[in-house]
Amino acid sequence: MIGQLRGALIDKRPNQVIVDAGGVGYQVQIPLSTFAGLGALHAEVTLLIHTHLREDQIALYGFLTAREKQCFEMLISTSGVGPNLALKILSGMNLDELVPAIRKGDVLQLKRIPGVGQKTAERIILELRDKFAIVEVAGQGKPASRSQVESDVASALVNLGYDERSVEKTLEEVRGGAGASFELLLRAALQKLGGAAIEKGARAGRGD
Repeated sequence: MIGQLRGALIDKRPNQVIVDAGGVGYQVQIPLSTFAGLGALHAEVTLLIHTHLREDQIALYGFLTAREKQCFEMLISTSGVGPNLALKILSGMNLDELVPAIRKGDVLQLKRIPGVGQKTAERIILELRDKFAIVEVAGQGKPASRSQVESDVASALVNLGYDERSVEKTLEEVRGGAGASFELLLRAALQKLGGAAIEKGARAGRGD
């Protein structure tokens, strides 16, 4: 799997780029938000890559920020939302508008995006409202102070099925002593969440 691509930007269009990395030209599909942040042709660019495997081909989807990639991967986890539609969604609305719209359940705002109908908008809200609670939005206080490693751990825990509020509380408790690495912070958070679940089950068994 390709997770990151660094090389010379030899071609760019609103929906795709070609990056020359080690003499190989990689064609990468991108959203408009990434296109807007690209430098000039032949400049070096670094893209975070989502590799999408299909029976007949391998498609690369690239993003300038971890937040874009995180939202893209959450979108394609939704029933009926494939990579191409996810790119249209990211291209059709700024993330600082999209994320609050999903959190608030604003179907009308999502339907303004080309390719998103009533049922698709409702599915996105139903399946992603809780998951999008961890995505950073400009102007937010608490999430903005979170490091990228903490954001990645929070995303992983929510994808594992943990409640977003519990994840936030747990990260606040373990961030000081767990170290800076993803693995250490994830392990500490899982231990904390697992202990809380055991304690809750014990209380329930006692009838507390």
